[in-house]
Amino acid sequence: MSTPIDATQTAAWKQLLELKENFSLNLREAFAEDPDRAERFTFTAGDLFVDLSKNLITDDVVAALVALGDEVGLEARRDAMFAGEKINVTENRAVLHTALRAPADAVIEVDGHNVVPDVHEVLDKVFAFADKVRSGAWTGVTGKRIETVVNIGIGGSDLGPVMVYEALKPYVQEGLSCRFISNIDPTDAYEKTVDLDPETTLFIVASKTFSTLETLTNARLARTWLLDGLIASGAIEDDDAACKEAIEKHFVAVSTALDKVEEFGIDPQNAFGFWDWVGGRYSVDSAIGTSVAVAIGPDHFRQFLAGFREIDEHFKNTPLAGNVPVLMGLLNVWYSNFFDAQSHVVLPYAQYLHRFPAYLQQLTMESNGKSVRYDGSDVTTTTGEIFWGEPGTNGQHAFYQLIHQGTRVIPADFIAFANPAHDLKDGQEDVHELFLANFFAQTAALAFGKTADEVRAEGTPENVVPARVFSGNRPTTSIMAPALTPSAVGQLIALYEHITFTEGTVWGIDSFDQWGVELGKQLAKQVTPAVGGDEAALEKQDPSTQSLVRYYRALRR
Repeated sequence: MSTPIDATQTAAWKQLLELKENFSLNLREAFAEDPDRAERFTFTAGDLFVDLSKNLITDDVVAALVALGDEVGLEARRDAMFAGEKINVTENRAVLHTALRAPADAVIEVDGHNVVPDVHEVLDKVFAFADKVRSGAWTGVTGKRIETVVNIGIGGSDLGPVMVYEALKPYVQEGLSCRFISNIDPTDAYEKTVDLDPETTLFIVASKTFSTLETLTNARLARTWLLDGLIASGAIEDDDAACKEAIEKHFVAVSTALDKVEEFGIDPQNAFGFWDWVGGRYSVDSAIGTSVAVAIGPDHFRQFLAGFREIDEHFKNTPLAGNVPVLMGLLNVWYSNFFDAQSHVVLPYAQYLHRFPAYLQQLTMESNGKSVRYDGSDVTTTTGEIFWGEPGTNGQHAFYQLIHQGTRVIPADFIAFANPAHDLKDGQEDVHELFLANFFAQTAALAFGKTADEVRAEGTPENVVPARVFSGNRPTTSIMAPALTPSAVGQLIALYEHITFTEGTVWGIDSFDQWGVELGKQLAKQVTPAVGGDEAALEKQDPSTQSLVRYYRALRR
């Protein structure tokens, strides 16, 4: 196992410490004194137009950050990832989500085996299935067309598909819709199925091992709902053969555990596989995205993959000084480690991206929420960021107060699109232009603020002036693209994947394992018998857990 380079011992880190110690940048003055600032700090990657100029940076800071990337071996680690080396060291796995969108003639080897033909074989199978559902060739057990696809998964098997489906709703085939069940709370399964017709519903059970507790519990609930509904309506007979046929027509799987898939009742021919070199939070462009492929169609899904590939190529081939995901990742390090920023807010000015911040929470926090480096040694810096956010303009009327006038540094990414999915007017006013005026105004307000003299000039009473002052100098990044297309969504996802990779490399951590999610799941299995009334199991729990379980059992009807 190689030893990561300690970023804090590099010359670039020491330079950044000195720059921060003497840092006195005022964004108002910086723009006034440097008319080329916006142009110099604006970059493009694919269709993404990325303005970094309202960040707390100077040419010297950017140069030192780029030098830091050089000194920690960012390019070498990036190249190792793309080459299929096993950089996920705690699981001894390659990290090849980039292979999921590689062209068919690419060669990417893991243990001497070119994985690209395998990727395209699965994609072709997914696309053929999607075409059958979309055309009506695949029907339910009574011969009716499928109208609702219900994806059952959790974590990356849910957050990715639901985010992309919501983002690309204008591309969904008329007469088709998707729903997503993830939470083991029975309310989730109930609400997602209560108004559906079993004859026109198709379930996709997404679990690599086909053993995930939440997913398999919900899959069994869905199977019971389906069979009970079909039998009650007289659509099928109440016998084993009819039930078997119904399950095979209304359930498919995304899994590699074909024996368990078959045991559940799903025809293994209707299982779509993926590989251990794809982490769940990096898998929406694999067979995990089958629900999306059905909804938007293979052609649009190919455009989605092409968007990923465009940013992959940019990240792989662009020198660090002009490499957008590298620069954004290094900026996050600048704020996290030198400004003690605790969180990072993502603000899409696009309602269809309303699940994008939640998607990024898993991508970034499951990847970089680590306190040991990939050689097992303790980290030498703080790591990870708390990612959060909501669409604009909703967030403006909720938490922007803290961003504008609070005491914390909260770097913000603003995302917008020049052309709306729905071009509506309020009388003669273009509503999308009104919407984007807020996008432009918010980043300006955060950067430049409002002085006490400007507040006084408006006739504000002196005792109220301090409350209406905006300090400015609040860092933002603006990301724009022509429209929210399948390609644009792929580009945005890949952008943040590589931002996450950049940060993890600087911190020397393995961004591709997720052992932190295991302990709670293990303990839940131990507590379950106690919750069900097993006194011996309850006695093994700590006093607090015992008290809570007893309180629950006393109240449970």
